[in-house]
Amino acid sequence: MLQNGQNAVAAGILANPGAESLHGVGAGKGTLRTGTNAIGGQNAGSAQCEQIAALEQQLVRSQRLAALGELLSTTTHEFNNVLMGILNYAQMAQRHKDEATRDKYIDKILAAAKRASKITSSILAAARNRSGGLEPTNLKKIVEDTLVLLERELSKYRISLEPHLTDVREVSAMGNPIQQVLLNLLINARQAMPNGGRLILRLEHDAAAGTVDLVVRDTGTGIPAGKLPRIFEPYYTTKSGPDETGMGGTGLGLSSCRQIIEAHHGRIRVESTVGVGTQFTIKLPVAKKDVSEPVASGPVGTVRG
Repeated sequence: MLQNGQNAVAAGILANPGAESLHGVGAGKGTLRTGTNAIGGQNAGSAQCEQIAALEQQLVRSQRLAALGELLSTTTHEFNNVLMGILNYAQMAQRHKDEATRDKYIDKILAAAKRASKITSSILAAARNRSGGLEPTNLKKIVEDTLVLLERELSKYRISLEPHLTDVREVSAMGNPIQQVLLNLLINARQAMPNGGRLILRLEHDAAAGTVDLVVRDTGTGIPAGKLPRIFEPYYTTKSGPDETGMGGTGLGLSSCRQIIEAHHGRIRVESTVGVGTQFTIKLPVAKKDVSEPVASGPVGTVRG
């Protein structure tokens, strides 16, 4: 809980796997009637359901493209930074003839190349995490791979990264969508700290609840109490638009995060105090051994990134 002499404002979303999707809204809920009016009403209701389903699919595609665009932008920028470092160190090594100086720059080139290898490994790991159903997943590994992609960007904005990643039980999840959620939360946290700050990540096993909890906390501007209950609504955003990197401001990010977590039978909760910071907590169910479960049908289950 965030505390600084003020009451933290909290809003939570609890997954409800048994609830109807939007496909079922307004269809077949009234008393059955006979006659032409009833038939006309049924046809109108069917057409409305089809329109809602089509709009849901468009929203899912928009969310998927937005997440992919942010990931590509982040990884491309990060990889370019590494390549520029290698190029600069190589040029410096060419200019100096003494062996000691050359060895120093060669060591820097080697370190940058190892960094590039880590980025490539993280991207490949994300590509491998594209299973079609829930399966035992190492959440700690997903967090570590995601931090590799954002480490330099966070440093650029003077954000101190404080990971507390203990070894926890595997969760029942699809790795790629969970990485999308984490990437979105980390980018939001970075944008909330334009003058720098601290970004704290914590993994904990809640044995009583049967979940693994992932906490993402920043020391940024915070979210006003009047806006907090709406931040998971589609197209609702607290930002004026994309930042200087072209990220954020669409109102799709947190809505997509909620849908993904709900598809995993999990829970996402946010706590925030203006001027103190914001904390997101994701609770995912611990995986049952040797159990693989397909994701529920509908718009949420189709989000693959």
